[in-house]
Amino acid sequence: MKLHEYQAKQLLARAGIPIPDGRLATTADEAERAARAIGASVAVKAQVHVGGRGKAGGIRIAKTPAEARDAAKAILGLEIKGLRVEKVYVERAADVDRELYLGITLDRDRRRPVVMLSTVGGMDIEQVAATDPDKIARGWPSPLLGLLPFEARALAFEAGVPEPQRDAVADIARKLFTVYVQTDASLVEINPLFVQKDRSLLAGDAKLDVDDNALYRQPELAKLKEISRDEEAEEKARALGFSYVQLDGDVGIIGNGAGLVMSTLDAVKLAGGRAANFLDVGGGAKEEVVRNALEIVLANPRVRSVLINIFGGITRGDEVAKGILAVIATHPPRVPLVIRLSGTEAEAGRKLLASAPLESRETMDDAAKEAVRLAKEPVRV
Repeated sequence: MKLHEYQAKQLLARAGIPIPDGRLATTADEAERAARAIGASVAVKAQVHVGGRGKAGGIRIAKTPAEARDAAKAILGLEIKGLRVEKVYVERAADVDRELYLGITLDRDRRRPVVMLSTVGGMDIEQVAATDPDKIARGWPSPLLGLLPFEARALAFEAGVPEPQRDAVADIARKLFTVYVQTDASLVEINPLFVQKDRSLLAGDAKLDVDDNALYRQPELAKLKEISRDEEAEEKARALGFSYVQLDGDVGIIGNGAGLVMSTLDAVKLAGGRAANFLDVGGGAKEEVVRNALEIVLANPRVRSVLINIFGGITRGDEVAKGILAVIATHPPRVPLVIRLSGTEAEAGRKLLASAPLESRETMDDAAKEAVRLAKEPVRV
């Protein structure tokens, strides 16, 4: 579960981490009043569950309440990576000297949290890791003992944090680790962590993702859960027992088995396309399952074709084919379908599909190429 920036900052403030004075606004008038109450230059920031807001025009600096109103008016209603902005956070602008990065997540290889600190803040940490990995200091504190003072200071030294801020950065790192543990977070980060010209530190941004499996013991955080339009499909899929993740491509993917679906995503990529989603229907793929899966995939308006890749193990290929035909008869899809069946009774299934208004291919690579080709054609009306 993702929290908005303003929600995450409230949790940081409770832990003693300094944050700018800020107010939430859902209208331009509210943003103007918020800026007037703050009484200084402000940053007007879109509140959506995605990164890259600044590059998309979702963060603007306003020197006056009137400018804050104009900024909010421009941001509210904006779509950032498919998510509509319905509220903004108006906060006092920082007097920035430099920017740091501080984040904590789970290192699955080491089976313990990893704390990351870098003097290259304000950038995607993935980009820094790829281009200049030595700029990121890492520490793996004990899950039982937490981030100890000497470990936090060692991170600050290794990252090259200037001496005047080392102790303060170490202190914030320890407090952030406490937030990470107490909220059952899968990720918590401050990017950027501002070093202001007066040498004080300030959380310029905050991101906090809570482990869904721990929400039963986080009732206060569970109340903050919001489902955006893009997340509605994931919630529906979860309720049906599917594994679904929406991506940014235009080829819808349906398969049975996580490994098979991952391979299908790779095949689409190799064919020159981009997957619109990951959807694993699990072990079976009968009529109701196929219908529900198609409904979820086609709810994404970016989908231009759908590739259904099914391996017949327990479920026979001819049963899968009958299910697909029944779905097409009752719910004709708005985009072309490409089917690849393999395994038990796959040949019988392909024969049943021979006269259907879809494309059937014997191999995954051929099916992926056809799905990518069809995605580039005009959508049926």
